[in-house]
Amino acid sequence: MATGVKKKPTKGGLYQAWYTDCTGKRKYFTAPSRTRAKQEAKRLDAEHRLVRQGVTPAPAPTEKHKQRPFEEAKLEYFAWGEAQGGRGGRAWGKDHARNRKARLTWWQEQLELGVLGDLVGCLPRAEEALRELLSTSAGKTVANYAEALRSFCSWCRKRGYLDHQPLEGMAPFDTSPQSHRRLLTAEEIARFLDACAPHRRLLYETAFLSGLRASELRRLTTEHLNTDRSGLELEAEWTKNRKPCFQPLPKDLAYRLREFAQSGEPAELYAKYHTRKHHTATVPIHPLLYVPSHTARSVDQDLISAGIPKQALGGKIDFHAIRKAYINLVIESGVTVKEAQALARHASPELTMNVYGQAQDDRLAEAVERVAEVVIPVKRVPVEYQQVVGSELKSATPL
Repeated sequence: MATGVKKKPTKGGLYQAWYTDCTGKRKYFTAPSRTRAKQEAKRLDAEHRLVRQGVTPAPAPTEKHKQRPFEEAKLEYFAWGEAQGGRGGRAWGKDHARNRKARLTWWQEQLELGVLGDLVGCLPRAEEALRELLSTSAGKTVANYAEALRSFCSWCRKRGYLDHQPLEGMAPFDTSPQSHRRLLTAEEIARFLDACAPHRRLLYETAFLSGLRASELRRLTTEHLNTDRSGLELEAEWTKNRKPCFQPLPKDLAYRLREFAQSGEPAELYAKYHTRKHHTATVPIHPLLYVPSHTARSVDQDLISAGIPKQALGGKIDFHAIRKAYINLVIESGVTVKEAQALARHASPELTMNVYGQAQDDRLAEAVERVAEVVIPVKRVPVEYQQVVGSELKSATPL
């Protein structure tokens, strides 16, 4: 289908439509009404059909666009992102918007971008800037900076501000993590929960039993808790995958969360510990939990109290290691791969099983012993023993 319009508008009240461009690719846009979206889709499709048929030339950016101030285009890009730049036509998340603004401003300074035309032929200079950044930052960080500029250039190209992707041909960076997180054992989890500060225990229990990230836990309010279904209603606006979903919880934990929130203690803790202005601005009106502003520092303190080393064989322990522990506990519980993926809220089973899932040495040793029981069901008497005692027995059988 060359054009189309979604039947229902997005949460922002906009209708998403699409058309087929001159290269044969489907392009999406939004409009305030269904009728306008349909009309615009037909108009754009007709224009690009003429280009595909060779009747009219392909659109190219004008000199006026190339001379457009970079700052002006950047602000337009940010306005677009904060309105509909996210998945499914939703707005960018707050963290994503903040990072994108900071990185694109960094590029503006590094490449001395005055007008959009300065992006033409910028690949060598961009690679030089990234190589310099790589000397002080991880590969994942460098890749994020490259993606920020690449996304902006792609956005400019779609709007006819640029006639090509200036970063085309840039080789990817190695994003392998420089540090790894290890799995907490069941005994370590128990020690950690027993030794932590009392007002943080419920937070850690919720993290261990849901796999929610610190940023997601911080957004929870009493309205997100559903004790009838025993779980949490997560909103698309602040989850990492930008999808609303229901996260199951053990019934006992769900009731204890309700009692904790109704006691007013989460709000009291925020009032006590969040004194800075930018911290209080992020506190929900009716918080379900108290989440420290610096979770890494809190975890480090509680690890010391529990006598658990932060760094050990296999990697480090931080707040995100709790999510890794949850996912591996889910996998070990015997659920299917699809169920584990759903509980982890991952886009693919590969992420669940190959990135978060981790084989444990003791379980591997137990598996090898079970295989041995099948292959060698009878315990043999060593040949050396037979020679010493003059035994004529070839094997020992259990009584």
